[in-house]
Amino acid sequence: MAPEVPTPTPATTAPPLVLVHGMWDTPRLFDRLERALGARRGPLLIPHLPHRFGFTPIEEQAEMLATLIETAFGAEQPIDLLGFSMGGVIARTWIQLLGGHRRTRRLISVGSPQQGTLTAQPWPSWPLAGIADLKAGSPLLQRLNTDLAALQQVDCCSFYCQPDLMVMPAWRAVLPVGPGRSLPVRYHHQLMTHPAALGPLVEELLRP
Repeated sequence: MAPEVPTPTPATTAPPLVLVHGMWDTPRLFDRLERALGARRGPLLIPHLPHRFGFTPIEEQAEMLATLIETAFGAEQPIDLLGFSMGGVIARTWIQLLGGHRRTRRLISVGSPQQGTLTAQPWPSWPLAGIADLKAGSPLLQRLNTDLAALQQVDCCSFYCQPDLMVMPAWRAVLPVGPGRSLPVRYHHQLMTHPAALGPLVEELLRP
């Protein structure tokens, strides 16, 4: 008798997935990704965070995210996080500064200025505190990059594109923990809409 072939672990056994949008976006940003995933990941939480055009500090938005996650999944349920653009920095802030590492299995950062971006440099910290948090060397990013112990407990990866005018230079979109991968798309929002980006993102989200 031939040996029994083990059944692959179904994607439904993965933890809940939280998708965090960026500035000037809404949860509808993830419509194409959600369709590409089909029923292979769930439950999903796609909260709306009020960035207020960059006025709201990132740490304040991370506190909102913490409340929404706990309301949806309780205080202990493990989760995966995918954050796009500013959303990736918000997710990282929750993980590192608000104890999110204790329940996060995986962080996927997509086009997020994890090391700051030159695009944010001209903007003042008042009243545009959220945008100023994305400046290279901002107090927030210095705090996040100084102590990586919490982030190192999470399975991290970064996706970005080379000609991204929102994250300049492109290497600044890579987390200091985990691998980074450049996707063959032409601009920032194609990271969440173009088939050449959605394919690798879905593959990562379905990885056991």
